[in-house]
Amino acid sequence: MEKNKIVYPYIPNSVPKIREQMLAKIGVEDVEVLYSAIPESLRIKNGLQLPEPLLSEYELKRHVEELLKKNISCDDYLSFLGGGCWQHYVPAVCDEIANRAEFLTAYGGETYSDLGKYQVIFEYASMLTELLEMDVVGVPTFDWLAAASTSLRMAARITDRSKVLVSQAISREKLLHMHNYCPPEVTSIETIAHNPKTGLLELADLKNKLTADVAAVYIENPGFLGTIETQAAEIAKLAHTNESLFIVGVNPISLGILAPPGSYGADIVCGEGQSLGVRMNGGGGLTGFIAVKDVDEHVGELPTLLISITEEEEGTGFGFVQARGERTSYAAREFAREFIGTTTGLWGLVNAVYLALMGPEGMREIGETILQKSHYAKKLLAAVPGLQIPFSAGHFNEFVVNFDQTGKKVSEINKSLLGYKIFGGYDLSKDYPQLGQSALYAVNETHSVQDIHRLSEALKEVAGWTKR
Repeated sequence: MEKNKIVYPYIPNSVPKIREQMLAKIGVEDVEVLYSAIPESLRIKNGLQLPEPLLSEYELKRHVEELLKKNISCDDYLSFLGGGCWQHYVPAVCDEIANRAEFLTAYGGETYSDLGKYQVIFEYASMLTELLEMDVVGVPTFDWLAAASTSLRMAARITDRSKVLVSQAISREKLLHMHNYCPPEVTSIETIAHNPKTGLLELADLKNKLTADVAAVYIENPGFLGTIETQAAEIAKLAHTNESLFIVGVNPISLGILAPPGSYGADIVCGEGQSLGVRMNGGGGLTGFIAVKDVDEHVGELPTLLISITEEEEGTGFGFVQARGERTSYAAREFAREFIGTTTGLWGLVNAVYLALMGPEGMREIGETILQKSHYAKKLLAAVPGLQIPFSAGHFNEFVVNFDQTGKKVSEINKSLLGYKIFGGYDLSKDYPQLGQSALYAVNETHSVQDIHRLSEALKEVAGWTKR
């Protein structure tokens, strides 16, 4: 085989014969024609420097496993990272059902080729609406970022207004996504200040910014900085008085003990379903959802598919179908509300399995467990010399820790913690410079009391108060 004619058996279009067949099918003689739209400045001149192909499945598997061994996972180290993707326990049944061939390989099939998927999504939506106290949930979308941005665009279309107000206590990544994704419906995104002592939303700032062109007010509860927004009902009232919509982003695993957004006035609810039985993994493991009340105008602006249940014509049974498909890009094409492509339907399946397994009592128990452990951790870390807890408001699984009095940066603290086989909290110093050298710590049901004490003792040594 010539050096420049490498064929990779696991990359089909690297086989010359297959490449020729593909080009002939579309009437193109040279593959370069397909790349002509890419500017020369962006094109690789000398080709990819790929290694020699591994021709057997065993060799390839061994090679990939060697690469993966270079990673340090949360199974190897104790992790207190959060900020939108959390380490929760995944019951074995979630993996077992997700790995069934009819679900795992069902990428984009419809009912005729994908038996069972529609019922699963129907059950997922049914349980999620009950948890959120909403009425309608679409199929899962990419992640919380996409769900939040889509929710803002929906609000702009519903109200025919172009400005939104967003709590300052959201991730900078999400805020950047909103600025990138929300135009043209949303032309202005303003942030609402949060109280530097409590961590709650500043109602006075909200009132000043609630003008006639505001389509929606978006908050998260719990917020990105961990605090539970106890003023949520009042925020909803202020938004509705201004004829704006109230949108709430939520981590659903908190709703076993926290009030559901629908109970305090949310018009649209979005969030991240990863906490409901989905494993963390590099580049994946996230799944967003959007829920609305049973208001025709609101349902009509959902860009995702809706799966419903219907009786057969002769009344002998029932089936699961797409509802109001005319709204979507699948039917309306370029005239659709938004373009929605690949969904995270497999993770929606896992969410359904997790919720069915846990039930209301299980969700309450795990919520209480997380709440108790995270508050114990906060109390323990607050007693470490040099560490401060800046916000007085209550929290669920995450809280902010300030390291200013240690004289060290969070990056230095986290680097030192690696020597103790601990992943420290999410560094907030770049995104929230007003908080100084602060980090967001996440504590969940997977953390034991011994784990929390291990973190506390490590931080004492890292801060220089005790010796290892």
